[in-house]
Amino acid sequence: MNKIKVGISIGDINGIGMEVIIKTFKDNRMMDICTPIVYGSSKVSTFHRKALGINDFSFNIIKNAKEANVKKPSIINCWSDDIEVAMGQSNADGGKYALMSLEAATEDLKNGLIDALVTAPINKDNIQSDEFNFPGHTEYLTEKFEGESLMLMVNDNIKIGVATNHIPLSKVANTLTSDTIFSKLKILNKALIQDFCITSPRIAVLGLNPHAGDNGLLGKEEENVIIPAIDNAKSIGINTFGPYPADGFFGSGNYQKFDAILAMYHDQGLIPFQSLSFGEGTNFTAGLDIIRTSPDHGVAYEITGQNKAEESSFRHAVYAACDIYKNRMFAAEINKNPLKPAKGK
Repeated sequence: MNKIKVGISIGDINGIGMEVIIKTFKDNRMMDICTPIVYGSSKVSTFHRKALGINDFSFNIIKNAKEANVKKPSIINCWSDDIEVAMGQSNADGGKYALMSLEAATEDLKNGLIDALVTAPINKDNIQSDEFNFPGHTEYLTEKFEGESLMLMVNDNIKIGVATNHIPLSKVANTLTSDTIFSKLKILNKALIQDFCITSPRIAVLGLNPHAGDNGLLGKEEENVIIPAIDNAKSIGINTFGPYPADGFFGSGNYQKFDAILAMYHDQGLIPFQSLSFGEGTNFTAGLDIIRTSPDHGVAYEITGQNKAEESSFRHAVYAACDIYKNRMFAAEINKNPLKPAKGK
């Protein structure tokens, strides 16, 4: 099989995105895994590389994804502007060029010129514009591609999805419905089978309220919303369990008994995930007809340009994108010509 073409958006030019990209592909062994194509600016790359004191690395400059070099990381210049990189600062340029990079990579992904997308961190504030009016990458890509998305945080030991994405905590209870949770469980179950090759996955569902509501004493959402969704999932053959009180679920190690967990809101899922796997976790946008992953950290302005950023999470995001692509190809192949049932059965 030809090497997987992984498109990479550079995120905020003033953050650590370019640093972790350079450090990841400075290791030549990555070229055995994929053909990386960075959407950004060779000038921005050179600025970061010099600031980091990295002199033994450079990108192969290409005009389009078809010219990608299978032996060396490539970069496409998405703009010709001479811009000033203001390391560690949030400004309009950081958002403007992050969006230009993302748009170019998204377009090539849509047209099949790359096989998967790995996104470096954006600043969700300075990227806002008439063209980008979304809480984050997940929502942006959900509008661009087919399918209903699920934010799924993954590493080798734990997978946590969230029923609600980037919304204020004050809106979570009113946003959650049985249909929403049921839909997310279906997406999660399919992703575990198709994207991670897990047969008959077991999924745990967390409660919304303290102690999972204590039989309605501390809230009715478990009885009225979450349990009906779990029952619906069970009725179609999804191995779903819960709702479990979120506080003791991770501390007790109970999470290790399941293939994945569905949390009710962002921090309920990401706080334990980050605590258990920071630096090695990956954010995977499950449920879409394309593959997108990202590292589990943000722009980290406070350490930009200081050669302190660890590339481990970004590298794992590249690994995950490649693994998921291979798993999808395998799933498509084995299901291409299913055996027809015998006559009379």
